[in-house]
Amino acid sequence: MRDTVLFLAHVPTQALNLGFLPAAEAMGLDVILLTDQVATHHRYFSQPELPAYPAQILQCDVFNPLSVLDLLSDIPTPVGVFSNSDHLQTVTALTAAFLGLPGKDWRTCYRAKNKAAMRRHLQNLDVNACWFRTVHDEASLTKVIDEVPFPCIAKPREGVASLNVRRLENTTQLRSFCEQFWQEQPGQPLLLEEFLQGPVHTLETIGDGSGLNALGGFAVSLSEPPHFVELEAAWVPSCAGSPHLGDMLEQVRHFGVGLGACHSEFVITEKGPRLIEINYRTVGDGREFLLDRMMKQGLFRAILEAHLGRPLALSPPTQSARIRYLNAPTSGRVRRSAPKRRAPCGDGIAEFEPLKEVGDDIRLTHSNKDYLGVLRLFSSDAANVRDTLAEWATDLEAEWEIS
Repeated sequence: MRDTVLFLAHVPTQALNLGFLPAAEAMGLDVILLTDQVATHHRYFSQPELPAYPAQILQCDVFNPLSVLDLLSDIPTPVGVFSNSDHLQTVTALTAAFLGLPGKDWRTCYRAKNKAAMRRHLQNLDVNACWFRTVHDEASLTKVIDEVPFPCIAKPREGVASLNVRRLENTTQLRSFCEQFWQEQPGQPLLLEEFLQGPVHTLETIGDGSGLNALGGFAVSLSEPPHFVELEAAWVPSCAGSPHLGDMLEQVRHFGVGLGACHSEFVITEKGPRLIEINYRTVGDGREFLLDRMMKQGLFRAILEAHLGRPLALSPPTQSARIRYLNAPTSGRVRRSAPKRRAPCGDGIAEFEPLKEVGDDIRLTHSNKDYLGVLRLFSSDAANVRDTLAEWATDLEAEWEIS
């Protein structure tokens, strides 16, 4: 009989369905998928010739730990519990703790998802924390507005990616942004924090319960202010002498990051790296598939191995790698699109994955929801990666039409 692992999910995602699920299948595991969107997942898995399928899909309020725990008596005892959703890390950690299985610290999961809780924790740890305040209406904004250091950043307290994240230059812009946000989402908390000057760099880690392994990170290129859309990322391998790597790793370890994957973001200031975001799951937006192809062990398999309590002997990827996002230049309907393509890139791979298709309607959000497609490349030859990226990007951009 095959061992069972629980996956907790909200909506279907590529990372779970095309990454972690096939990895579990290759490891000889049966996956029971718990979700509050059963019909949506059944519809997705009704497609033929997918790389893997769950053994069962069960209805459950996955945002409520009691609902998950109540369901455990009706299913085989699992050997692991896993989720790749930002929103479900705390529930997953609590479920693993209840079952006595390897899991993340639920308190760290909560602090990572709730940006205000993260800032308070960093402040308590005295880890070079930046100024911040939480506001939820006009009255709470008025109380703190004289303290705000401009330029500042405003973002949803529990937001995702760069959606509704804005750089604001003065009190007029701040009041206008908050007013518009609360008209659309009344009472939802916003986090205000100081703007840190410098390039953005990520740190990708995997922990197996006994140690925290740094795979490396991405040097990220962003759109012009006031928005923060990621346009491109270049892989920076983990190696002796990597700039700032030791400092970044120590900051996330001190925060409480341990088991499983974690994607952390830093601003490299004149005084060194400042931690601005912790996503206690694997990196997204196509970079997880890039790393999976670059790693001998495979990223998705290594993460699942950690959640099963197995020790890891990782070889961080050392190749040159780039990722470029094709952004919609305007709102409208997709009239022409570029097809999926894949070709060798030296001893690596170049591949383009379209995320929109002809007929799709686009309303600009200044976030990753505006991506038309993603171009991923890696090779041991950095010049090959650079030249192929330039050639493909020019060709692909000419193939799209939005009107």
